Amino acid sequence: MEIVSAEFVISSATHKQCPAPDKPEYAFIGRSNVGKSSLINMLCNRKDLAKTSATPGKTQLINHFLIVSRKRSGRQTRWYLVDLPGYGYAVVSQRSRRNLSNMIESYVRKRENLVNLFVLIDTRLEPQQKDLEFISSLGEWQVPFALVFTKSDKNKPAITQKKVAQFLDRLRENWEELPPYFVTSATKKTGREELLRYISGLNDRLGAG
Repeated sequence: MEIVSAEFVISSATHKQCPAPDKPEYAFIGRSNVGKSSLINMLCNRKDLAKTSATPGKTQLINHFLIVSRKRSGRQTRWYLVDLPGYGYAVVSQRSRRNLSNMIESYVRKRENLVNLFVLIDTRLEPQQKDLEFISSLGEWQVPFALVFTKSDKNKPAITQKKVAQFLDRLRENWEELPPYFVTSATKKTGREELLRYISGLNDRLGAG
């Protein structure tokens, strides 16, 4: 699948303000400073589509991007890519943190055209409780998701494999079946084709065009 165009549509403070749910939607979320904006820019082959920042917690709204993709057959598909606020540490007040948490929960539970939520995990770190708790919530809410391990270029390959295995082992403690997962690097574009192929396959199942 080739990305033909990627354009910002709108930033929304609640799921009710989001665009009409008339296209397949794929959202990306993770702890602050996990490399979400860089990953989105890498996927869309754009340097500045999603705004990157050295300050954790920069994204505080639901950001929609309209994507037009094309398969080898020439058939085009229009879908939404969504950049969600991070969870966990962010330089915001306790009240703002609660508001962000409520906004995220309302979106992932009530957005009817959300096909898949991609949860980003930093491969530089040991398994983080915040990530495990959020994933547990997704299970309770029955939200379809996949894991995206980021920043794999920051480690030696053996260390990345070890970190991924550690995280998956923690999930096995509570999950009978592991979710799909991808190992990525925004710098080296590792995992880009695999992620786009996965999204394309989900679009095909929906008959999206």
